[in-house]
Amino acid sequence: MKKTLSLVIIAAAISVAQAAQDDPLKDVNEIVKKAYQTCYYPGDDGQRKARMMIVDKDGNKQLRQFNVFRKDQQDAGDQDFLVVFERPSDVKGTVFLVNKHIESDDDRWIYLPGLDLEKRISASDKRTSFVGSNYFYEDISGRNYRLDNYELIKEDDGFYYIKGTPKEANTVEFENFIMQISKEDFMPRVIDYYKAGNKLYRKVEIMDVEMVDNFATVFKSKITDLETGGYTLVQFKKPAYDVGLEADLFSQRSLRNPPKDLQE
Repeated sequence: MKKTLSLVIIAAAISVAQAAQDDPLKDVNEIVKKAYQTCYYPGDDGQRKARMMIVDKDGNKQLRQFNVFRKDQQDAGDQDFLVVFERPSDVKGTVFLVNKHIESDDDRWIYLPGLDLEKRISASDKRTSFVGSNYFYEDISGRNYRLDNYELIKEDDGFYYIKGTPKEANTVEFENFIMQISKEDFMPRVIDYYKAGNKLYRKVEIMDVEMVDNFATVFKSKITDLETGGYTLVQFKKPAYDVGLEADLFSQRSLRNPPKDLQE
């Protein structure tokens, strides 16, 4: 009798644990936090190559090729990014550095080799164009999820639909945004940004996601400016995680002297 009772208790405990695991998240802040973790914190560090195509309203195209390096100082906390441009010749050697802070404004610098200029990017410029594209400086390292309030407006079998509203409206150009976050891997697939009057003006699309080393990884993304008709498409390749990047790679010294062995 005691053995039977014990087996029943164990079975019930397993059933409850499995139900809790299968039950989708309901707390909107936990959903956003998990998506943020999925997007920006796979592994302790990472690197990948990127090919960017900038297309204006008339169909004119500009191409960029660069390497992206990332190192986490703390999981879901401060982290560093280094972007090193390889092509074309007019942007080769351009380097963008971000020291990302969770509790304060990020530190951002860019080195422009044509001018031999090392420039600090102010916090007020974080939502301006990154090297002439439809990406903002803030898009590279990700907008701090703590800057917005969230509301779960609906969900279906595949997605959470979450509305974000900036806590400090005067610091951004949008009034709110709506994210579609995949329930399967917690990677956002679409983010629509709205201005006053519920005017949709900017769309972020994650178009291709694959698993690499058990991490959901973006292979293609697109940002469209619906006001100008232009868009920027980025394709990623050769992603690698936990490669052992050194902390001093992400110092200002790398602006003028990015390590050559990591550029190949």
